Amino acid sequence: MSSTPSGHPLRVVVAKPGLDGHDRGAKVVARALRDAGVEVIYTGLHQTPEQIVEAAIQEDADAVGLSVLSGAHMTLFKRVIELLGERDAADIVVFGGGIIPDPDIPVLQEMGVSRIFTPGATTSEITQWVQDNLGHD
Repeated sequence: MSSTPSGHPLRVVVAKPGLDGHDRGAKVVARALRDAGVEVIYTGLHQTPEQIVEAAIQEDADAVGLSVLSGAHMTLFKRVIELLGERDAADIVVFGGGIIPDPDIPVLQEMGVSRIFTPGATTSEITQWVQDNLGHD
């Protein structure tokens, strides 16, 4: 089981913000993380940034993984990061993936997004990054 330096299991909220209704990728990533020993909370479709941040805080999450295919990634990632800061939860790591143009990735990283996975990223690449960057075995 993957754990944090403090010894508790890694907890990741996987979320689909906005109006995007395609969640197969998010579910595949959630399953891969679970299979790797991460506790995963999947929030379901059509979540607002406020709902996602509330879930992350309530679940004592180490990270939030956002799946965005709608083209609203700049707005949605920014709002989640702002809300985490407002709630004194800026220590919760934000990462994500989806249909995100390459030129937007450095802007998202400057905004505070730790990692963006684009189409073609493997589930093992994602789970390895989560384990390497959020905890240890």
